[in-house]
Amino acid sequence: MIEIRKANAEDAAAKRYIHYHSWNETYTGLIDQNYLDTRTLDKCVALARKYPQNTYVAEVDGKIVGFSCYVESRDENLEDTGEIMAVYILKDYFGLGIGKKLMEACYNELKCYSKIALCVLNTNDNAISFYEHLGFKKDGKEKKLN
Repeated sequence: MIEIRKANAEDAAAKRYIHYHSWNETYTGLIDQNYLDTRTLDKCVALARKYPQNTYVAEVDGKIVGFSCYVESRDENLEDTGEIMAVYILKDYFGLGIGKKLMEACYNELKCYSKIALCVLNTNDNAISFYEHLGFKKDGKEKKLN
């Protein structure tokens, strides 16, 4: 059974684990391996704790297997826009509808905005297809990762 719920402080360790492992599972071969090699579980701690009030987690049979985060858009050029800043799911749980459920939770939180935006790595064809299936369209803008 899949349950989507608001994250709490006790979820930080699971969120950190998912963030670390899903990056390795998803981005190997898509971004510089040296960058991935510098990431550690400990470095993901700060990110796991940064936006706990804006995070949903997905549980399958009591185990947290994914999360999503949302904020008001951080892009100065996007007025009245909410942003989905993260959707991460462990690869073993792909294809179960978890991503869609996490996105729906974010949509509900961002319904006060006239638009919703997100950023996706331009080489991540699987994620691009997923987002397009949900109705997102490429705007052609690109950002540099720091």
